[in-house]
Amino acid sequence: MAKRTTAKKTAAAEAARKLAIEAARMAEDSNSEEVLVLDLRGISPVTDYFVIATGTSGRQMRSVADDVCQYGKSIGQSVYHVSGADSPDWIVVDFVDVVVHLFSEQFRHYYDLELIWGEAPRVRWRRPAKKKSAEASE
Repeated sequence: MAKRTTAKKTAAAEAARKLAIEAARMAEDSNSEEVLVLDLRGISPVTDYFVIATGTSGRQMRSVADDVCQYGKSIGQSVYHVSGADSPDWIVVDFVDVVVHLFSEQFRHYYDLELIWGEAPRVRWRRPAKKKSAEASE
């Protein structure tokens, strides 16, 4: 029984990490700026990961939030709550284990979550750079 419980926890932890990384990639692909993922496991009793991004407009932030919600649903991760969907300044998409914060530049600097959670390790989420083929460089 203990092995099964451990395997479930490991699978859930990996699913949360995957969701956080993909949410960051989606935000960057949609032109969000200063995208980062903080690993809050062992630091926060509330969530495992924060994804933080600066949007370029309220409309763009809503689009990212919608895309992240849709992606979560497609992999079986239910959205617990979305807050600020009509706000041009801060949208929060809460999956419980992953919380995505989409800020306007002004609100991001004001709330400064990176400073508050400064001891949290940052997760590498960017896709590996594609290497140029030998033929292309000749």
